[in-house]
Amino acid sequence: MKPPKINNQKLSLIGSVSLGTGVMIGAGIFVLMGQIAELVGDLFPIAFIAGAIVVGFSSYSYVKFSNAYPSSGGVAKFLTKAYGPGTAAGSFSLLMYVSMVVAESLVAGTFGAYALRLFPQEYSGYAAVLGVVLIGLAYIINISGNKIIETTATFTAIIKVIGIVLLAVSGLIISGLPTITGNYVASSSQSLPEGFGFIAALALSILAFKGFTTITNQGGDIKNPHKNVGRSIIISIVICTIIYVVLALSVAGALGVEEIIIAKDYALAAAAKPIFGEWGSILTIILAIIATVSGVIASVYSASRMLGMLSSMKQVPNLNIIQKLKNPALIFTVSLAILLTILFDLTRIASIGAIFYLIMDIAIHWGLFRHLRTEVKFNPVIPIIAIVMDVVILSAFIYLKYINDPFVLIVAGIGIILIFLFQFLFMKSHTDSDGNMHMEMKMDDEGMMKM
Repeated sequence: MKPPKINNQKLSLIGSVSLGTGVMIGAGIFVLMGQIAELVGDLFPIAFIAGAIVVGFSSYSYVKFSNAYPSSGGVAKFLTKAYGPGTAAGSFSLLMYVSMVVAESLVAGTFGAYALRLFPQEYSGYAAVLGVVLIGLAYIINISGNKIIETTATFTAIIKVIGIVLLAVSGLIISGLPTITGNYVASSSQSLPEGFGFIAALALSILAFKGFTTITNQGGDIKNPHKNVGRSIIISIVICTIIYVVLALSVAGALGVEEIIIAKDYALAAAAKPIFGEWGSILTIILAIIATVSGVIASVYSASRMLGMLSSMKQVPNLNIIQKLKNPALIFTVSLAILLTILFDLTRIASIGAIFYLIMDIAIHWGLFRHLRTEVKFNPVIPIIAIVMDVVILSAFIYLKYINDPFVLIVAGIGIILIFLFQFLFMKSHTDSDGNMHMEMKMDDEGMMKM
């Protein structure tokens, strides 16, 4: 019998950066800008700068992990290295996976919100339907192989980056630098200390950058992974920071805070209209559609890769038990994304994703600091600073949601409890009489499973 054909196609550094920026730009610019403005008013461009600083500290741990253990398992592999195969690593990995699926749903919903601006008002309730259609399209592209994924991601990334840069720069030139007063106080945080809302809003600003973590899942698929994964992370964050800040200044110059909040689900299109007219708004909508399509394709790719690796590492049940399904991890991922898109609006999707991500992020930094000092060379001060920042921001965001939308905390809390309970029971069922968990598959130097 001939050995199975191995897919040796490798992502280039450009392809990897395209996938990373595809996830980040798809969610960050087109929907989170309005949600952040709702909390901090005209300070939202500064919130993106502050978020980039926090992410800069956070990315340090991921770069160090990626350089030491490049793997298709990405974050799941890192957590297993730090905590060992077991309930903790599996639970935090699933939190990351769910936050990635939430990002898919967020970007898909954003696609629907922008696309509907091209239709009469009576179709406004169909945003979720369009989001589901986009997720289905992303599934078709993802089952077509790495080469098509890379080509699609690179092509759409080039279009949207050039388009967004032109939109941001020309908008800034026409409207001029905005006047930032910092006088706005969100109705949801009027009784809170000054600056509290800004700190809480950083949870959403960080979510705009979290796409960089999906790059870690490319360790088994990228050329020269010990160097290129870390490089891709850094390049993607720098590109997105520049784009976010310039575009935020452009939007702030075109619209007042109240106008941005009213159009928070399609703020970029609303900002283009007074600067460029009706055709400018339409072109912005088309650009948003291209960007969100790219974002969903990249998110589906990375999330399904992570779930597949968790299955291979035996930290979730074997997904290949149903022989008739091609790529069951991909099918499960798009199904969960569709469910979230149907059930929740964009603000709640973003909030749940931010909570899940920050908890997992803290676990990454603590795992590096506490458990891998002798195996990975790093400066221990930086992960501690990242942990402190995450804890402060997460605490402020949770308290803000407790005041104005406790339902988000209920959903997030139930989700976390179910994840940890599932992992505990699953790990217990795979523990031998001596208390050992034989969970992790052996990996080669490029993060691929050894047969």
